Parts: sequence; structure tokens; C-alpha cells
Amino acid sequence: MHPGTGTSQRRKGRLAVAVATAISLVVVPLATMIAGAGPAAAAVVRPVIFVHGAAGSAAQFETQAKRFASNGYPVTSIDAIDYDYTFTAESSTAVLNRLEQRINALLQQTGADKVELVAHSLGTFLSQSYLGSPSRAAKVAHYVNLDGSTALWQPGGVPTLAIWGEGSILRRIGGATNVYQRDQSHTQTVTSTQSFTQMYRFFTGTNPATTAVTAQTGTVQLSGKVVLFPSNAGASGMRVSVYEVAAATGRRTTGQAVATFQPAADGSFPAFPADPAARYEFAVEQGGGQVQHQYFQPFQRTDRLLRLLTNRPGEGIGARVPVSPAHSALAITRYKEWWGDQGSTGNDVLAVNGTNILNPVTAPRDKRAIGIFAHDQNTDQRTDLTTRLADFDETFITGADIYIPASPTASGTISLDITSRAGGGVQRFTVPNWPSDTDRISINVLDL
Repeated sequence: MHPGTGTSQRRKGRLAVAVATAISLVVVPLATMIAGAGPAAAAVVRPVIFVHGAAGSAAQFETQAKRFASNGYPVTSIDAIDYDYTFTAESSTAVLNRLEQRINALLQQTGADKVELVAHSLGTFLSQSYLGSPSRAAKVAHYVNLDGSTALWQPGGVPTLAIWGEGSILRRIGGATNVYQRDQSHTQTVTSTQSFTQMYRFFTGTNPATTAVTAQTGTVQLSGKVVLFPSNAGASGMRVSVYEVAAATGRRTTGQAVATFQPAADGSFPAFPADPAARYEFAVEQGGGQVQHQYFQPFQRTDRLLRLLTNRPGEGIGARVPVSPAHSALAITRYKEWWGDQGSTGNDVLAVNGTNILNPVTAPRDKRAIGIFAHDQNTDQRTDLTTRLADFDETFITGADIYIPASPTASGTISLDITSRAGGGVQRFTVPNWPSDTDRISINVLDL
């Protein structure tokens, strides 16, 4: 999920997953809750493919893809598919057929005997369905089930690692390696270093050399898709210009774009060269004179799973954002849930112009919010963080009423300081204060 503006279908498309409800579960001994060394080391490094969950996209696997690449996996062997979780434009059967096509392409491209399949949440329901076909299961070496569907046995008989986040320890897949990371939230099970270590060990039989994203030297390549949120339909007809920006101000270092493109029908755009240590702004011209400015921290490595999640003007959840030339509107995404009700040692901090917008109202743990809309809700130039914003009470989304002064020419700046509950220092963004009646601002925070 990304809280950037887009075609949201409110409270729609929650797919009931009824798997193994008749199983009689018991509490397993602690020793069996912790994954050991995993299976014997694979003869080759196999390609990895990721299937996201509801309101998700391939972007949720970006960091893990870079961790695998930092440990020697070829970047071209790590892939993902995107789909509309409501299955409105495409049936689940069609999604599974696309998944098989992608797997076949990876096998042909790499010469590998099988792939490693990783899925999260609703994606585990799809993946277990895929593995229900013996001919399809034969193409999968290992399966990782991230905080999703339970099962009586390993799907398709494929060796399975099931990683569970917060919640009941009675959830399990029979015969699988079941790991319980109870201090981790739902989406965090996809992106955490702990999950990476478990996956790497399960695939290879050894521990990774590093869990960090190690920076490449020289030029990297950036590619991906521009898609509508949450359908993941291609945002065709839009135009994107990419600018290098100064870290201290968020302003473009030059008027010359480093890349300009129009996405294809499926939203894809070709790779372009970039500096791994630079910061970039992706200016998405949505139509009708509206521009969405998406800001990223340095990419560090080649990135093939980049997703620019956007909308068409007047559509989706973005249309609920009150706009004015006097205030800026932010959409802030981190693929690790924001917590604001866990006390001083368990909370995240997200300070906008010095004001922490996370609290028990805006970011309760059980909200599972990974996207935050922050703006002047009543266009009254006042901040009120004590009132829940009903218009942004969506799955994985929350809102915060904060007045962020704008200027007509975006001559001022907005500062964001993010301190993760896991530590690791402060992540800082400084961006121009674009007026919300013509421009929106999307901040993409690393899932640390």
C-alpha cells in the first residue's frame, strides 16, 4: 500500500480467506518456533518472485530485493507482480496465469531449475492456490508465507517457511518451518531484517553476509512502473520528469531533468542511469495542471521494483484531501507500520516542521497504518491532532490535521524528521512547500 493519491475503492474488496479452519491447533514448543539453519544449501542461486497483499505493490519488496542483491543475487533475477486486490478488472485466475508467465520467463532467462516464491497477506492465498497445481508447484523450490493464510500442510508439498507477526501463535502451516516474530506488525514482516535473514537462510542454507543494503559504486539503473493506487492499473497518459535535488533544501540542482518519460499502457518505464548517492524528485504530471512531487532518499543500488503510485485528478482517496493555495498536503509512506500509542520507548516519531504527528489518535498500533495523509483538514490554518479524520479511515491509511504553510512559488521548505522505534538515527527530508491546490507531495520513507 502507498498512501499517495489514487483510485481507492473505499472499504471494498476484502477477500475472505477460509483456509484450514477445521484444524485443531496446539501451542508448539519454543524450539520449533525459531527457524534453524533451513534446508540444505541450494545448488544454485535461484530467482525470487514476490506476490504482495491487499492494497500493496511490488514496492514493498524493494528493500529485500536490494538486500538479496547485496549478498550476490543478480538484480535481474528478483521480480514481482502487481494486481488489483479487489479483482475488479482482472480475476484471481488471470493473476495466477500472469504469475506463471512471470515464473516461466524467469526460469528461461536465468536457466534455473526452479524459483523461490515469496508472498504476503492476500498474496499468500493466491500463492497457495498457485501451488495447488502439481505442474505449477514443480516450478517452485521454496515458498515463504508472510503473515497470511494458514494451511493443514505445506502447499503443493513445497518446502515452506511461514513467518507470522503480532497476533496468535496458533497460526501455522502444517509441516512448515513456522517462525513467530511477535514484535513485528503485518507489513513489517515483509520488510524487516529478521525476515530477510530467515528467507536467505531458508533458500541457501547459510546466513547472509550482510542484512544491510550496501551501496554500489558508479551508476545504477532505476526502472519500474507508474500505477494508480490501489488498483495498480497503469497510469498511461501521464508524464514524469526526474530531477536531482539538494538534500538540504529539496530543490532541483538544475532545471534539466535527468530523465523524462511517459509510462506504457501497463505503467512501465525503461531504466535510466542514476547516482546511487543522490536524492531525486519524480514530478508526475497527472493532468489538468496537477503535479505530484514524489521524493526519495538515495537509492544506493539498482532498483527494478520502483513504483510511483498516483491518481488521476478528482479520483480516489486523493480527492478527499482539502486543498488551498495556503497549505501544503503530504502523503507519507513507510512499509513498516507507524506506531503512536506504544509509549516513549515503543513509538515512532514523525515530526513535520517540528510537530510530531504520531499519537494514539493518528497512529494506534492496531490501525496498521503505513500511509499518512497530513494536511490542513478544515482549511482553517490550525493544527488538531486530537481528532480522527474519518475520510482517511482506510485499511493501512490514516490522516493527520496539521497546518503546513505553502507559498505560491514553493519558495519555502517543509522539514520531516523520522525516528524509527527500532532506532538507527533520524531520517530527514526537506522539500519545497508546494501549494496543495496545484501540487501534492509524496514522501517515501525507508522501512527501517
